[in-house]
Amino acid sequence: MKVVSDRTPVLIGAGQFTYRGEAASSPSPTELLKIAADRAVQDAGLSPGALGTIDGLAVMGFAVDAEGDPRVIPHSTNPPATLARRLGAEPHWSVYAEMGGNSPQHAINLVCERIARGESEFVLVVGAEFLGSGVKRLSRGIGFADWDDADDLPKPDRIGDPRPGVSAYEARHGMGRPINTYPLFENALRARAGRSIVDHQAHLGRLFSPFTRVAADNPEAWFPLVRSPEELVTVTGRNRMVGFPYPKYLNAIMEVDQSAGVIITSLGKARALGVAEDRLVYLHGCADAHDLWFPLDRQNYHSSPAMRLTGARALDLAGIGLDRVSHFDLYSCFPSAVQIGAQEIGLDLEDPRGLTVTGGLPYAGGPGNNYVMHSVVAMIHRLRARPGEFGLVTANGWYLTKQSTGIYGASRPRDPFAANSSAGLQSEIDALDHPTVIEQPSGSATIETYTVVHGREGYMLGIVIGRDSENRRFVAQTPKDPAVLASLEAREGVGRPGRVEFSAETGKNLFIPD
Repeated sequence: MKVVSDRTPVLIGAGQFTYRGEAASSPSPTELLKIAADRAVQDAGLSPGALGTIDGLAVMGFAVDAEGDPRVIPHSTNPPATLARRLGAEPHWSVYAEMGGNSPQHAINLVCERIARGESEFVLVVGAEFLGSGVKRLSRGIGFADWDDADDLPKPDRIGDPRPGVSAYEARHGMGRPINTYPLFENALRARAGRSIVDHQAHLGRLFSPFTRVAADNPEAWFPLVRSPEELVTVTGRNRMVGFPYPKYLNAIMEVDQSAGVIITSLGKARALGVAEDRLVYLHGCADAHDLWFPLDRQNYHSSPAMRLTGARALDLAGIGLDRVSHFDLYSCFPSAVQIGAQEIGLDLEDPRGLTVTGGLPYAGGPGNNYVMHSVVAMIHRLRARPGEFGLVTANGWYLTKQSTGIYGASRPRDPFAANSSAGLQSEIDALDHPTVIEQPSGSATIETYTVVHGREGYMLGIVIGRDSENRRFVAQTPKDPAVLASLEAREGVGRPGRVEFSAETGKNLFIPD
């Protein structure tokens, strides 16, 4: 048996919770966090109240705390402090994560580094989302009880990158919402693959139908329901188009009430707590990096250097190749994220090992910044039953921007835990060539990628990323003419010529297709 250091970080407990009851009786945000924490305690075999002695606490940022979010749902202004009070704990390191779906894996990577350096030894990492009940409570004027202690709490310390996901230029043209921006990647993928619109829609149905089958077997899934490929992509009253080419069933579901968390300790602390060996799961390799920050700066819309490099680095630190990985959970907010993620780590979309252990964000539930915590919890449970196998989890924040990867296994690590050296990866990414961006283009231009945004009543707007006559990149909106928008959905728009002009009156660019 391998001899490993007492400072080796190890995940000892994992818990998750899904609430499906009436909104008026829903748990508060803090209660959701505590339920997941209590389940992690039970999973680790610890005594109730054991978390009262934690020396570290990391809570994932609630989606409603994103800058500019119009929803004002009352909740604690310092979720880590409020939760610590409920746990009877006084951790010396207590943090709240910035926005981004990469947050859980990033936090786990950070905590494991702290433990390996001797800065912490007993840490709870936990998150929750409550938009399912929160939105309903807001409409009825019902708050949450844990709002009462908000006034006497200081602002929490934060971890992660606080920058907004889009520039002011991108936001003016409608790129500040995931449902508007991820379709831009999808249409670029379709054009690159050379598929017709009809064939590509069928491809998307075949890609995500297996996710629904996994969700159907997941007792914590928000939609435990198998859907056929045809059902996922056929536009109906219940499955309206959201952002072309994505109908509703291909979009992450945000309005859920879900929580999940893990307990991470040093190996020495786990032994002192009496945790059984068959509970232990190790982070064998990890990495964090981000692509060129704003979407308009990307090299193209069908790749992610950060996904490729973090995946390769995590596997290298784990000392294994992709062939040794038995279980995957690829971040799945939209199909484009899955396709690019698989491409960058070298995984075939039809690999028999599967692409998810939860069912993915549209079906297991897309709880804002905390989905990947559910991925890790599910992966821990799966790996305990298969001690010689490895699992790979990818985590994605903003618009295929922030990437975090983790390799997990129940076997003892080959080498001491190593920092992920993300600074070197980031330098490599930041040095990549990328197009020049122009904010006020004029004249002939060509569509590089695009989407058509729908509301409940029908067409809303078209968004085009294009190149001008000097190959400079711009973003624009199209006329709101239904005939123009319908034409972009009826035949391939990528490569289509037209004219673009800046309007001083609206502050926006207008692209008119030929």
